[in-house]
Amino acid sequence: MRWNRREIVSAAALAVAGCGRAHAEAQEPKMPTKPLLTRKVPASGEALPVVGLGTWQAFDVATGGPDWDQAGEALAAFARAGGRVVDSSPMYGRAEAAIGALAAERGLRPDLFLATKVWTRGRAAGEAQIAASHDKLRAPVIDLMQVHNLLDLEVHMPTLRAAKAAGTIRYVGVTHYDESAYDALEAAMRRHELDFIQINASVAERSSEARILPLAAERGLAVLINRPFAGGDLFGRVRRLPLPGWAAEIGATSWAQVLLKYVLANPAVTCAIPGTRNPCYVLDNLGAATGPLPDAAQRRRIVEAVAAA
Repeated sequence: MRWNRREIVSAAALAVAGCGRAHAEAQEPKMPTKPLLTRKVPASGEALPVVGLGTWQAFDVATGGPDWDQAGEALAAFARAGGRVVDSSPMYGRAEAAIGALAAERGLRPDLFLATKVWTRGRAAGEAQIAASHDKLRAPVIDLMQVHNLLDLEVHMPTLRAAKAAGTIRYVGVTHYDESAYDALEAAMRRHELDFIQINASVAERSSEARILPLAAERGLAVLINRPFAGGDLFGRVRRLPLPGWAAEIGATSWAQVLLKYVLANPAVTCAIPGTRNPCYVLDNLGAATGPLPDAAQRRRIVEAVAAA
């Protein structure tokens, strides 16, 4: 069974005032008081905060209504706290349009690093989809365009390289989320001139640590991490556990921060992109970008704690 944070709070009946947390031991998230940890994009030296914002499902919302307002507050809280990287895709329903409209409404665009994807077959269809993404995001220049799940990669790469040369795309990348595609992803990383890759990694999905992340470091590629909570499954494992006392050693005040810090401790990772439209969870996630990161022994302790849950 897959649990999200809202379901955990409801099932455990342990919500506390404010945002509501899975356990009373966890502190309420606050606006970070220190600058967020950043890592540089190897291709340019540009520094990006190590925690971003994913939009799959969370930002597939219609204009108006409580979901729209909540998404706007989440995006505003993210930017106010120093977050920059917002990742989307044409396959995420209305997410691109929502990001574009909400960023415009709240004057956030200069502060955001917008990443999206091309996810279709054929050159003409790819060019049309990329043009639509510019329109929906209200962005003449998109910071990062990625070939989503490697779909029709060889056809789309010339289009992306031409757009980068023209200045309408700043960085080029590829994505996947499944270990079964790692062979194809590795081949793409060796064959093409990429700036970024996006791949899954978490306490529960560690295969990319052995294969993909070392190659990204070798090739000088920035790395976005999707599924840092294994699609929410990790919250199902830890939902009955109080936050361990040793979490304070790495500056974590919630299980979400512990799980994110595990991922961020790998120096090959540029930015993790957990998805949410809850402003409180946005701030909680960004808290993982402050304070110390776990060393090798502490990372093993995190793995052991989750495995034993």
